[in-house]
Amino acid sequence: MKKMTHSILRIPFHILQGAFIGLGAVLPGISGGVLSVVFGVYKPLMELLANPSQNFKTHVPRLLPYILGYVIGFMQVANLLAYFLTKYPGFSICLFVGLIVGMLPSLWREAGEHGRSKGSYVSLLLSMCAVFALLIGLNATFIKIVPGFVWYLFCGFCLALSIIAPGMSFSTLLMPLGLYTPFVDGIGHLSPEILIPGGIGGLITIIFLSKAVNALFDNHYSIAFHGIVGIMIAATVMIIPFDSFTVSTTNCLLNIFFLAAGVFIASLLDKLNSHIV
Repeated sequence: MKKMTHSILRIPFHILQGAFIGLGAVLPGISGGVLSVVFGVYKPLMELLANPSQNFKTHVPRLLPYILGYVIGFMQVANLLAYFLTKYPGFSICLFVGLIVGMLPSLWREAGEHGRSKGSYVSLLLSMCAVFALLIGLNATFIKIVPGFVWYLFCGFCLALSIIAPGMSFSTLLMPLGLYTPFVDGIGHLSPEILIPGGIGGLITIIFLSKAVNALFDNHYSIAFHGIVGIMIAATVMIIPFDSFTVSTTNCLLNIFFLAAGVFIASLLDKLNSHIV
């Protein structure tokens, strides 16, 4: 009876987690890939993408609630949270930063599941430096581009990359190029002129990169996972709204409150996840 209750609770809980991943994918500065790692979905998802025929029966039933939640979070609930991100950007991002920071201890434990070597720490530091360099460079460069078929192929590539490479937010890549808004709006309105090239770009990326990433995990688990931790730390630092803390004392205190609230929610989710999963 207890086992059945856990099975029933697991489905809506995983749908909720999938919705968070979908929200992380669409909201600027947040990475759906990071949240998929945080919620323990990343590795089975990569295994499915790398070998779909071999893992379809075992992985799809487990991942289906997450996929459903992802669609809900990406295409429906994201509009509401996007409003809060626009209206209260500092508070909203602080809440997400707190959520990610609160999950870091469990992520660190998982990274060390197979032990830690010097290579693990080198991987962590190199990935942090690489992401810092990439995101700082993108934020410092503002290029005006006219959206079209080829550029929407690139958008699909970035979206798939944000799933395959945790910490890489596709919005961070697209916003400096002026492609984020038309791409997301096109997805929300199911525009074929955007969905078709975006889907092609995403599919090509998954086909060519997912196998390589999965093989990296199978052969060098600790190095790969510590690299993800480094990406996650750098990406999280880059989205902290430092300017928002200096607006006023009240604003600073509210930001701290939302950071703390995110950490608290993350710890509750982590405990709930350990009991249900």
